[in-house]
Amino acid sequence: MTNTSAASLRLVAEAARLRSFFETSGATLVEADMLQPAEVLLDLYGEDIRARTYVTSDPLRGELMLRPDFTVPVVQMHMNHGAEPARYTYSGKVFRRQEEDLGRASEYLQVGYEVFDREDPAGADAEVFALFNGVLRGKGLSAVTGDMGILRAAVAGLSASDRRKNALLRHIWRPRKFRSLLDRFSGRTPLPAARAKLLDLLETNTQDVLLENAGAQVGMRSEEDVRARLTVIQEDAVEAPISRNEAEMLEELLTLRAPAPQALSTLRDIAVDMPSVATATEAFEARLAAMAQRGIDTANLDFDASHGRSSMEYYDGFVFSFGKTGGPAVATGGRYDALTRVLGQGRSIPAVGGVIRPDLLLEAEGAI
Repeated sequence: MTNTSAASLRLVAEAARLRSFFETSGATLVEADMLQPAEVLLDLYGEDIRARTYVTSDPLRGELMLRPDFTVPVVQMHMNHGAEPARYTYSGKVFRRQEEDLGRASEYLQVGYEVFDREDPAGADAEVFALFNGVLRGKGLSAVTGDMGILRAAVAGLSASDRRKNALLRHIWRPRKFRSLLDRFSGRTPLPAARAKLLDLLETNTQDVLLENAGAQVGMRSEEDVRARLTVIQEDAVEAPISRNEAEMLEELLTLRAPAPQALSTLRDIAVDMPSVATATEAFEARLAAMAQRGIDTANLDFDASHGRSSMEYYDGFVFSFGKTGGPAVATGGRYDALTRVLGQGRSIPAVGGVIRPDLLLEAEGAI
């Protein structure tokens, strides 16, 4: 048997072990089509997802994508005909285009566990984390946790227009763009030169005059779209900046990294001056208590308030990952309540889950 064949067999066996662990823990084994409707994924993530997925076309089913993960099809399946509460596990290949790093796999196995349960969100978070902690115990991995719900609550509570808050929330997954917007909205950086020039023109000319002298229309935007955008730019220019105090508190939150109990204490202090994070902080406290009941050493559990911001786009609450320091995440997971609302067509249910890459797990162990 060649080394490649032996490695493949170890990989399949490891995926089976992980899946069996979740089945034994009460999960129902489910499958998901390898080809997924592109429309659903484009609605969720926008055109950006084309850069990291394989797209094809079918004369009857239209545009399709090789599944980039299992969570979206599993959520769709559950929202269509799933029982409540429900726990699922799955195993199979997912596909991701790689345009910059040829060393990263474009297809790999993924094993996951998902919980749909509206009775006890803190308990469900703790259940998922404890199961992942259990199945990965002894593999030399460390865990990091975070909470996108706290960040989202902080942004939602800013003294700013809904337009500005929605812009920050939309880019919360893109830390550099988020920082750029926060700096501009709080007046810490000047307007981009192109925008400043446009505003100067709008001070001395009407939109009608600018559009008449703009030349032939190109691109997909209609004249109404352009007028609406110009109005937004004008309104944003006269809006008062986010206060220095609010910007500094948000910065403190974004850079919060500490053991979970210490992070909880800091969050309580922040909540005094930023009441919008109080409810999310209470949920964090309830989660820690539920984890402790399941045997998790929360005193030594790392918390990073910005954890997952560049890699876990549909998570909106608790997030976690397991890996080796400086290496790729072997397992990731979190809460995605909003995704069930988007895919549920008017219905929703609290949901939390995670995935493991068996290949990275075996590499971390030195087994392949």
